[in-house]
Amino acid sequence: MQLDFEEIKKVVPQRFPFIMIDRVVHLEPGKEATAIKNISGNDIFFLGHFPDKAVMPGAAIIEAMAQTSIILFASDKRKEEDGNPPIYYFGSVKARFLHPVVPGDQLIIKVMNVKSLPKGAYVSGEAFVIEKKVAEAELVFSVQTDII
Repeated sequence: MQLDFEEIKKVVPQRFPFIMIDRVVHLEPGKEATAIKNISGNDIFFLGHFPDKAVMPGAAIIEAMAQTSIILFASDKRKEEDGNPPIYYFGSVKARFLHPVVPGDQLIIKVMNVKSLPKGAYVSGEAFVIEKKVAEAELVFSVQTDII
């Protein structure tokens, strides 16, 4: 299964300028997903990171992994019984950044479900430029289905 940008916007709660994935190129709901982010010199985070040498912030790479994880699980059940989409909360992250990501790169984000819980999940993520791994992370998030 694949998703284009318009379909991604229907699933992730983030909006401009914080959508960090452009396309989902592979999706096995609840198991694994691969997304891409085309890095442009016009991306808003480059205004401050860094003005003299554009480098994609590590936090933005982690956010791309988190959004790909939302796609991974939200695609399995788009809406709960009450018709409202679940809300995914980032719990923790353990990450390593191996190489810089710069304008002109295409970031390939791969996430795999390590363990599903009744109200959350553990996810393993990796990010690549071409075939070079640029980051890896272990993410934990929870799911809230009842809105207060």
